[in-house]
Amino acid sequence: MSGTLNKVMLIGHLGDEVKMHYFDDKNCVGRFPLATNETYTNKQTNERVSNTEWHNIVVRNKAAEICEKYLSKGDKVYIEGRIKTRKWTDDKGMERYSTEIQCNDFTFLTNKNEQQQNAAPQSSAQTSEPVKPANDVSLTDDNDDLPF
Repeated sequence: MSGTLNKVMLIGHLGDEVKMHYFDDKNCVGRFPLATNETYTNKQTNERVSNTEWHNIVVRNKAAEICEKYLSKGDKVYIEGRIKTRKWTDDKGMERYSTEIQCNDFTFLTNKNEQQQNAAPQSSAQTSEPVKPANDVSLTDDNDDLPF
């Protein structure tokens, strides 16, 4: 096979709020950590073992603004994208590397009821908006021409 593939699919929970960075040219980037878990039973001790892997998610422009508006710490989300490693220089002049998931598609998996149950009560001035998936598709459209 001569081609290559760089594709990542993750389902996990946000470890923090979406952090936004805006640029002068009206573009923006949103960043947030995503936790995925692996659980198995140790055959020698019969003990359940859980490992958490953290992923740095990067979302751009309109997608970033949607994530900032609708996602909160703890929410479950499906992320699709590609792995990218960045090289940068820290404050001490040392070269550093960061591996990130450049997100190009996502679906919110936490429904509105789950969000309200997980949220702590806050002042009555807060407005609650319904969570809408990024690829909101109506499955109840009766005006289609499908034969079944």
